[in-house]
Amino acid sequence: MDDSDVIQPLPDTPQSPGVQDGALSGDGGIENEAEARLKKGGRQRLLRGLQRISSSPSLTRSGRPRAASSPYSLSGTLSCVSLASTASPFGQPSAGSYFSQTFTANSSGTGASTPASPMVEQCQDDEAECELPNRRVECAMAAPTTVSVPMALRKKTKAVDIWSGIPLELKIHVLSFLRPKELVRASRVSKGFYELCFDGQLWTSLDASEFYREIPAESLAKIIQSAGPFVKDLNLRGCVQVEHYKRAEVIVNACRNLINATLEGCRNLQRSTLHSLLKANEKLAILNLTGLAAVNNATCKIIAHSCPQLEVFNVSWCKQMDARGIKFVVEGCPKLKDLRAGEVKGFSNTDVAEVIFKTNRLERLVLAGCEELNDVALKTMIHGPDPEIDCLTDRPVVPPRKLRHLDLTRCSQLTDNGAKALGYLVPDLEGLQLSGVSQLTDSALEPILASTPRLTHLELEDLSELTNGLLSQHLAKAPCAPYLEHLSISYCENLGDPGMLPVMRSCTRLKTVFMDNTRISDLVLAEAAAMVRERSNSASRPPSLPFVGLSLVVYDCPHVTWTGVREVLSRNAEAATRARKGKAAAASCPAASARPPAEVISLKCFYGWQQTVDEHTKRVLRGDVAAADRLERKWADYMQANEEAGVSGAAGRRRRRRRAREAQQLHEEEGGAGGAGGSGAGGAGSGPGAGGRGRRRARTTGCLVM
Repeated sequence: MDDSDVIQPLPDTPQSPGVQDGALSGDGGIENEAEARLKKGGRQRLLRGLQRISSSPSLTRSGRPRAASSPYSLSGTLSCVSLASTASPFGQPSAGSYFSQTFTANSSGTGASTPASPMVEQCQDDEAECELPNRRVECAMAAPTTVSVPMALRKKTKAVDIWSGIPLELKIHVLSFLRPKELVRASRVSKGFYELCFDGQLWTSLDASEFYREIPAESLAKIIQSAGPFVKDLNLRGCVQVEHYKRAEVIVNACRNLINATLEGCRNLQRSTLHSLLKANEKLAILNLTGLAAVNNATCKIIAHSCPQLEVFNVSWCKQMDARGIKFVVEGCPKLKDLRAGEVKGFSNTDVAEVIFKTNRLERLVLAGCEELNDVALKTMIHGPDPEIDCLTDRPVVPPRKLRHLDLTRCSQLTDNGAKALGYLVPDLEGLQLSGVSQLTDSALEPILASTPRLTHLELEDLSELTNGLLSQHLAKAPCAPYLEHLSISYCENLGDPGMLPVMRSCTRLKTVFMDNTRISDLVLAEAAAMVRERSNSASRPPSLPFVGLSLVVYDCPHVTWTGVREVLSRNAEAATRARKGKAAAASCPAASARPPAEVISLKCFYGWQQTVDEHTKRVLRGDVAAADRLERKWADYMQANEEAGVSGAAGRRRRRRRAREAQQLHEEEGGAGGAGGSGAGGAGSGPGAGGRGRRRARTTGCLVM
């Protein structure tokens, strides 16, 4: 085959001037053209640089960092040969590219070379440098780890709308677990959610006292208007924004089926609006109008005519009404059981007292702060106007009252003559509050305690005439003693240990005792701790963390010292230790799961000790007995050091020197025990010196500084 047949150009390929002038049929023209190209050193230097780059192991070794904007993510190095290989990740090169021509020329099976190729010419001149190994370039693009779903299957898949398939009743039940604020937020999801969230069935109980500060009056009125007649329990306590007559009218027109209405604190509510609301709701059973200036006797008359189902009525601190309004309500509401009229004037009127006596339906009567209430009015409420007197017992023959809770706090005109009327006529009484009735003595309370077996709450604050005999001889021996849970004798300056010690022994169910500003001492605290421990041992409960079973308030008691406080702390730590052991025993032996509960005492004492007491109680409640014991021990050492520092004279100096010697000996013994390591002879402690150290080691002494 002739060389001219190999280098014959295509018909449409443009030729260079040198080729056109030279003879295409001979080798001389070709060699002259190659020599002309070799004279152009710039291009050859470029080709040599490309060859060096292609033969280098990596681009980083040649000092050339990889461009950050490279569109390829290849783990290998790009070169002229690798790009031209068949294993290139970019597929077959184009026919007109430089690398495609080189690849075609070198991969032909004829063995002929292309003289016009500069790469071939260079390889002919320098064979050592033209040996370019074919390197394999790995593609950095990893194979996909997941297989996508085919389009045919993807078209058949449809999103399942579970919510739209749920019945309306179930949707309402699900949304009923949301709070009012959450319902308002959920209503913004879509139009369907808006209709569901403002469905009247979800707003049967509307308590705006939790978010009244965060909601404007327009929004509140809109919610109530949307709920409409479904609202049965409405609590607008503190909603002072309900003041404009338009907003209030919207609420009044919407709510017509109320059963429980609380308007306490809505001091801007107009009287006409309130009257319209009362007239529109005949099913009202609980009505709270505490502190409203719009309430007067005419309001009570409207309630008596419009609300026959009323059971609970609260008009405390309503200054624009008096006891005559109470008379209208008691007469017109035959189901009334709970009447709260604190600080309402006019209860000296015996006509009101006669109405209360005749009804005999009240179970709770709160007349706290009614300063006009006197002995005659109270006797009329309990005995009636002219009762028949039993000649044997000297007691009125009348039906017993159904009162269960009676609050006569701060009724300053009451005396023993009026309080005695409660004796033997209130057998169901559970709570009695006589705080601030300063004229009462033991004789007024003796018949009450003897005839109230269900009494659980007794408040006798600021009764300076009471004596210890009332507590020891009457309260401790009363039929209500085993059931008493709450006792308050604060500011009863004549009461002390002789009265409270029997009470602590008899009243074993006490949970809260207020004894501040009294004459009690550390003995009462020790007796309270013993009582709590005894009732804990007698109870049977599964093992659990300690809990507060008794709260004592003993601040401003001059005879209570840190020793009594420490006794309470020690008993608390002991209860926590028993709880931990009981829990471990229950884990190992399921049959022993019934263990005594870990009941501790919460103490409120002198403010200088309160932080230590609170921290100790906190550690006991979380079960950290070691930390509680450490705190108790350091606090006791600190208090002892303070006491000794305050002692003057020779006795104080001797006591301080003795405490210093004992502390030094204790320190030396701890150091010796640590150095001995518990060895046989050293641990046994033979000899007189060892015996002395053993006796001193048994003492409960500590360092002087906390």
